[in-house]
Amino acid sequence: MNSSSYPNQKFDHQNVATGVPVAGFQQQHANVHQLVEGPWSSGLCDCFSDCSTCCLTCWCPCITFGRIADIVDKGSSSCSVSGALFLVISLVTGCGCLYSACYRSKMRQQYMLKGGPCGDCLVHFCCETCALSQEYRELKARGFDMSLGWHGNLERQNRGLEMAPTAPVMEHGMIR
Repeated sequence: MNSSSYPNQKFDHQNVATGVPVAGFQQQHANVHQLVEGPWSSGLCDCFSDCSTCCLTCWCPCITFGRIADIVDKGSSSCSVSGALFLVISLVTGCGCLYSACYRSKMRQQYMLKGGPCGDCLVHFCCETCALSQEYRELKARGFDMSLGWHGNLERQNRGLEMAPTAPVMEHGMIR
């Protein structure tokens, strides 16, 4: 959808269907450079706007990260494998933040989210819990049920489409 195809319409990245990353749009259209990065749905320090996510991330950041990675990777890596890898890297090297920062960058590119004045690595290094919580809230705001994972969300979306009526129900014949 570029300005030459639809002269009276401008692309609004915030009105992209929930759960559909902007990256798919970018690959299909030549005028990608016209897209602008948009804001996050919540701020980095808005952790207490979703207390359950904040608590989960404080006590078990590997679960939060695993769920984020599953969605960002579109199901190609499982929640448990990503979370376990994050945990091992964190315990062995203390640098799990470097691994999770890669996913923040990937997520920002998929959804055309603005980067802050600090790089993704610095954000995760200085405030891992806040960064993971913000990413989790962002995916929830885009319509993902984080506990279902990528495949569960696809199934839920497909089930919703299958249940939609395709044609009106007609009564049997004419009665005289």
